Amino acid sequence: MQMMINGASVDNEEKITIKNPADNSFVDTVPLASLQDAKNAINSAFNAKKDMMSLTSREISQILFDIHDDLSENLDKFAELITRETGKTIRDSMMEMERSLDTLKLSAEESKRIYGETIPIDAGIGGENTLGFTLRIPLGVISAITPFNYPVNLAIHKIAPAIAAKNTVVFKPSIKAPLTALKLTELINDRLPAGAVNSLTGDSKIIGDEIVTNALIDKVSFTGSVETGVSITKKAGMKKITLELGGNDPLVVFEDANLDDAVAAAVKGSYLNAGQVCIAIKRIIVDDKIADDFIQKLVSMSRKLNVGDPLNPKTDIGPLIDLNAALYVENIVKDALNNGAELLCGGKREGNYYQPTVLDEVSPKMKLVQDETFGPVAPIIRVNGVDEALKTANNTRYGLQAGVFTESIKLARRAVDEIDAGTVLINKSTFRTDNMPFGGFKMSGMGKEGVKYAIEDMTRFKLVILG
Repeated sequence: MQMMINGASVDNEEKITIKNPADNSFVDTVPLASLQDAKNAINSAFNAKKDMMSLTSREISQILFDIHDDLSENLDKFAELITRETGKTIRDSMMEMERSLDTLKLSAEESKRIYGETIPIDAGIGGENTLGFTLRIPLGVISAITPFNYPVNLAIHKIAPAIAAKNTVVFKPSIKAPLTALKLTELINDRLPAGAVNSLTGDSKIIGDEIVTNALIDKVSFTGSVETGVSITKKAGMKKITLELGGNDPLVVFEDANLDDAVAAAVKGSYLNAGQVCIAIKRIIVDDKIADDFIQKLVSMSRKLNVGDPLNPKTDIGPLIDLNAALYVENIVKDALNNGAELLCGGKREGNYYQPTVLDEVSPKMKLVQDETFGPVAPIIRVNGVDEALKTANNTRYGLQAGVFTESIKLARRAVDEIDAGTVLINKSTFRTDNMPFGGFKMSGMGKEGVKYAIEDMTRFKLVILG
């Protein structure tokens, strides 16, 4: 697979090998981009701004619909490649592709709804006989940086709104899963002016720094780790920034909750994509009065899940992205066990695979629940009453999403008011549609994604005054 710069495929002698996490077999190679490649991509995007601006909103919308149709014809191939490079189950890969199509369609629709407004200038002193209105115009060049866990959908969440607003893009996918992302940019480039969307693969310290610091970049949109996000804020200078930095999402189960629904949500949220999801459940906070019943049901469901070949449609949980990720989960679970947690099921690693694991007697002070585990682990924190549950839910530096299960509207309202997270879900958990405003508080990041909201942040207002 090759990079795309100024509408042409670009290769280099130095390669990065991509292996299948399921069996470590060879999948493909991608070029190791140089600093000059990054500069070329940025210059190409900058030079393509006029061509993008010359397109009408109607033309932009049709281009996005055409990209949607092109991608829909290759859905199975993309889904299989996602599974081969990430280890995601084929069912989840197909779901990612369906959502990607939806994101493209939403972007095509929103591209025709980028409105300015009239301003009552005569409401101010000296504003008589004056007409004022705003135009929403493109920011310019968008730097888009994505992680491995949703290589197509997260790329489209940055690229499609940028196109809808007539921006150009320099795109850097995760080096752990760049293949479907590069394939996507090839497909997009067939429909756009040369240089409108460019892709780079390589070392974050070289090309990543360049696409963050270069003066021709107008906005950085990044999804990834807190450490990298903080570094971007220090380096980007006078640029717009959107950061989606993950979460430590709680599932709070109050005494009056419907246990069957709460357990189903816990299973989905803890094990989706082997737990490698920013909105995955990282802490299950359960009232002690119902904890035993809840845990019994959770363990029973966890033991029924199939772990194995992600290309098998019957598989529920595939491998983690690589051995280092699997070893991290193994070590952090061992740390919890050494500090008093009780293993109820799972807790075993085989290569890149880690069994779905339920731990009881977890303390909020354990490393397991202080940060993102990013693995198929369901840690149970027992609490005594509502006050302790909500205090524990907020005991984190993150604030992305929180799920709450209760039959009481009063408790639901209190949870919404008190939990410090970008999204609070009532009787639901680990949830995202591609049109909703998505983003968190605290160290979970800044800004919002979701097509309409991403487009708003990828434009700027120009005020026009007619005297």
